[in-house]
Amino acid sequence: MNKIYLAAIVTTLAMLGFTYVAMDIKGGLNDDIVNQLAILGAVVLVIATVFVVTKYVRQMQTDKATGDLTEENWDGIGEYMNEMPFGWSVIFLLTIIWGLWYWTAGYPVAAYSQIGEWNEEVAAKNASIAQRAANLTPNEKLHLGKAVFNVQCAPCHGTNGKGQENYQTGDLRAENLNKRALSKKYVEKVIREGSNQLGYAGGMPPMMLQDDADIDAVATYIEGGMKGEQPAQYAVCGSCHGMNGEGMDFVAPSLTAYNVDLVKTLLTSGTKKGEIGTMPREAKILTPLQIELVAAFVANGPATELEE
Repeated sequence: MNKIYLAAIVTTLAMLGFTYVAMDIKGGLNDDIVNQLAILGAVVLVIATVFVVTKYVRQMQTDKATGDLTEENWDGIGEYMNEMPFGWSVIFLLTIIWGLWYWTAGYPVAAYSQIGEWNEEVAAKNASIAQRAANLTPNEKLHLGKAVFNVQCAPCHGTNGKGQENYQTGDLRAENLNKRALSKKYVEKVIREGSNQLGYAGGMPPMMLQDDADIDAVATYIEGGMKGEQPAQYAVCGSCHGMNGEGMDFVAPSLTAYNVDLVKTLLTSGTKKGEIGTMPREAKILTPLQIELVAAFVANGPATELEE
């Protein structure tokens, strides 16, 4: 027997033996399709690798370069127009067939998976929690919202929701969620430039008001908490924000308070920029129920004492 073939057989047996020991085939197969596929793939890979290497080593020993050269060459060195290797073609075709089977009939579509089991358990747990939450009193929901707030929001906004102050500049590192405070400078900027920083579907187009005096009057009115005589020009803003600044769900935020809709939008969009960076999209972390609870808690006022 040719030494190359003998070496190939010995190598194959050695690698299969190593696979047997490493993957614990005797104790790891059971009915787990994942382990079965892994072992099958390892065996096929070992055999295919040894076969291909043996074939081309043998060809390098016995074959001679024949055929027509390609037109292109590099410093007089050209390539032969040889046909695609048969073994490579077969393996490539089988890989495509296996891939199609894997994604249509094999794992993970039609078989057990740990990820699938985890998702099912999480979905069942969330459904159970939602059912329990439906029977809670409003005060109990506020307590649950506070618990979520303390974990996800308090690191920046503080446990009482009053924000965190930068002691060097005096500015807040995160908004005070107990009051909606909009500065005149900020309101003027939004009117002139437009904004969709809060993530509302329509956003606010720029220059809804054109005259500088009108912009100044509206910005001053909003900065003052919308108290006193309302300027006539505010009617342009009131069509979306409400004549009392209460906002409209899914259209425009409240100008006077962190209401439920505004908080839910902030948690979902995560686009509000503060001194320490952009607020993360908490909707990627929190469930819809948790968002509802946090929004209710913030709308109630984080610094407000809750009933026991």
